[in-house]
Amino acid sequence: LKRRQMQYSVDTDLQILTRIRETYGPELFDGRIRGDESPDPIFIVGLPRTGTTLVERILASHPAVFSAGELNHFSLALIPLVQKVAGSRRSSRLEFVEASARVDFHGLGQAYMAATRPLRDTRPRFIDKLPFNFLYAGPIHLALPKAKIINVQRHPVDTCFAVFKQLFRDAYPFSYDLDELARYYVGYHRLMQHWNAVMPGVIHTVRYESLVADVKAEARRLLEYCGLAWDDRCLRFHENPEASTTASALQVRRPVYASSIGKWRHFDRQLAPLRRQLEDAGIDTQ
Repeated sequence: LKRRQMQYSVDTDLQILTRIRETYGPELFDGRIRGDESPDPIFIVGLPRTGTTLVERILASHPAVFSAGELNHFSLALIPLVQKVAGSRRSSRLEFVEASARVDFHGLGQAYMAATRPLRDTRPRFIDKLPFNFLYAGPIHLALPKAKIINVQRHPVDTCFAVFKQLFRDAYPFSYDLDELARYYVGYHRLMQHWNAVMPGVIHTVRYESLVADVKAEARRLLEYCGLAWDDRCLRFHENPEASTTASALQVRRPVYASSIGKWRHFDRQLAPLRRQLEDAGIDTQ
């Protein structure tokens, strides 16, 4: 019912994902582009329902970290700079991607930092947890080379099942049809592979299953990657009183639990076509 109310083409999204890979080649990351050197931002990216909110709460329980929530300020800061490059002519979304690689990345970093400053408190580091920022991982690194980018991954079929059964308000139009969902997941997977290839060692990947299995070990890796000293409060994230407005708002009030792992197996027959699509793309679904 929700899908029938939408005008949406997954092909358009996949063309954009492909164009991003084509536009942001390794030559852009050879060190010649200088961005803003602020070390403050921590970006948490990924698909929805993968554990991004859990990672956010663990980090935000550290006394040096403030969570600013899901911000769209990076993409908004990019728009006027792309318009400056492209001129007055209205550009398509594919042309927008191409023009984005020619912006003043130092100015982009400065604009983002200025726009987010009123949303922060006095803590030195802040989290921007907009999952869709995975689209901008390359531009983020060029504009803010000292910022941290954390990509949260979950078993691909568990991810797709969790996304499919969640009724989102306005976002994620690919989430209401299993064929479109599988195709979008493949596009996301390939883009993250690309970012890791052209920016080796830049993005820290957290696997949800590993986090649930050993919270302390994964939290230590997170803090080490972010350059933060260990603090036991990160293990008591469920006691953090700050509000959460995501679909995981209830879950993050509880200690870590493993009951969400493998739920897709109860619907193995219905999800078989989706699994085949993922496996045909070389994605392990075992």
